[in-house]
Amino acid sequence: MTPHNASGPSRWSDLDRPPLNVNALRRGLLHEGGLWTSVDVVQRTGSTNSDLVARAASGAAEEGAVLVAEEQTAGRGRLDRRWTAPARSGLFFSVLLRPAEVPLERWGWLPLLTGVAVATGLSRAAGVDTALKWPNDLLVTVGGEERKAGGILAERAGEDGVVVGVGLNVSLRADELPVPQAGSLALADAVSTDRDTLLRSVLRSLETWYDRWRSAGGDPVTSTLQEAYAAGCATLGRQVRAELPGGRALLGEAVAIDGDGRLVIATAEGVREAVGAGDIVHLRPA
Repeated sequence: MTPHNASGPSRWSDLDRPPLNVNALRRGLLHEGGLWTSVDVVQRTGSTNSDLVARAASGAAEEGAVLVAEEQTAGRGRLDRRWTAPARSGLFFSVLLRPAEVPLERWGWLPLLTGVAVATGLSRAAGVDTALKWPNDLLVTVGGEERKAGGILAERAGEDGVVVGVGLNVSLRADELPVPQAGSLALADAVSTDRDTLLRSVLRSLETWYDRWRSAGGDPVTSTLQEAYAAGCATLGRQVRAELPGGRALLGEAVAIDGDGRLVIATAEGVREAVGAGDIVHLRPA
């Protein structure tokens, strides 16, 4: 972990937000034959995704590398949206995966797989029911309302790798939310906001799901990934508006996740269209 600079604010200044214990994380996650090969924690960086993509390109990272930041200053979501949060208020991490056994056309399942893994890990460690908004938002319930508490971003890392990043609001208070529609585990009444415990649980869950998916050659049915994602997806059964590339919008009911991980929307005209990219808005019932 980066040494504390005496001229700057103490990393212990917020007792509700202690720093991650990198040694304990390594003891809990790194083991012979396991997926995770390294765990590094930095105090501050622009984007863990960008940093890990660069490390992979330079040959300085192997599959299973985990990079965690206590604070991100230029975190990115889908459509290049910015993601910022106070230091040590969340989990901001990226992992490097090289699924050589999986055909390239199935790699699009990785962000959805990560969503399932994060939701599973948080259910166990935080006691919070985390729902998935297609394709990669993490939702929690705050005061009876769905709120976005996190997101997932996957990027190619060379010819044979993918870096998957996760940003998750853990201890954010109501007055710290970037937008009123945001949420956090604390606001969703999590039984634990211990980031060490949460990160270990999420990464163990991700290892389990990734191994299952990879062993099945990326088959979403055999690995049960398609079924698990659909079961946890808050988008299915809802009226939605899909804002598609090129400025086109599609209105209808989200009815299924297809074998390629795309969202199938049934329009009022009886047409079914599979959407592979776009921004999905959950519409309130009329």
